[in-house]
Amino acid sequence: MFDTTGGHRGPPLQLIITMRNNWQVVGQSVRGAVHERNGLPNQDAIYWLPSSGEGSSIVLAVADGHGSARYSRSHIGACLAVESAAQLVHEFINSQADNLSLLKDAVEDWLPRALVRKWVEVVTDHYNAEPLNEESIVAYGATLIVAAVSERFALYLQLGDGEILTVSESGEVTRPLTRDDRLIANETTSLCAPDAWRDFRVSFQPLNHSSPALILLSTDGYPNSFRHESGFFKVGSDILNMIREHGLAMVKDNLAGWLSDSTRAGSGDDITVGILCNVNGPDS
Repeated sequence: MFDTTGGHRGPPLQLIITMRNNWQVVGQSVRGAVHERNGLPNQDAIYWLPSSGEGSSIVLAVADGHGSARYSRSHIGACLAVESAAQLVHEFINSQADNLSLLKDAVEDWLPRALVRKWVEVVTDHYNAEPLNEESIVAYGATLIVAAVSERFALYLQLGDGEILTVSESGEVTRPLTRDDRLIANETTSLCAPDAWRDFRVSFQPLNHSSPALILLSTDGYPNSFRHESGFFKVGSDILNMIREHGLAMVKDNLAGWLSDSTRAGSGDDITVGILCNVNGPDS
């Protein structure tokens, strides 16, 4: 079942050590300072597969439920979004043939449609079990960000606001996706919109002989807590350096506190961050 608080989903955060393709994931979600003051739930959600947080293939998803009264079940919609997306993408990347060109086409065309279709299906099931007077799909409105890594490729999908950052072995921080110029102020695209699949931004990257050392996903509450974009970008390289110097356990132990400080001093919004790291690099 899902956690309607929209909080952390998945295993307890822990240090995980593997010998090959050292992909590891940690993440945390905290309720925003404004929501705490107003007695509202955390409308963000995070989920990953496999639940162990390690493996040669990992899928990480974060979502942000919309905040206005029209979206009264957005915290549930966000939870349903990350769970259904992680499950669908995990099955997808573990059942594909070796042809990367065909895989890229499927990621760009089939996968956004499948993600929206699956979310509508699980939301409709929830609504039918617990009806509302409001329009069913809209009440659950949420954004969605997904990153997946395997031995051969990485893929990124984003609908709505929030951020994905990738950090190279040398510490260079980039966005794997282009910006959506429609996302101004509180405006965002949404899973509950008609033809929502058209609004996904997608990137497919064969890894070949190199891969990101770190991938960071966040809902918009985190980047909005920084005065300048450069400060948010620096988080990516700072976290990579911390992992290299002190280990993933140090980041895991401090992540909730960092995010709580950010919402109180910054945006006041719910904040969710997920981190995929491969600090030892790919197998040679």
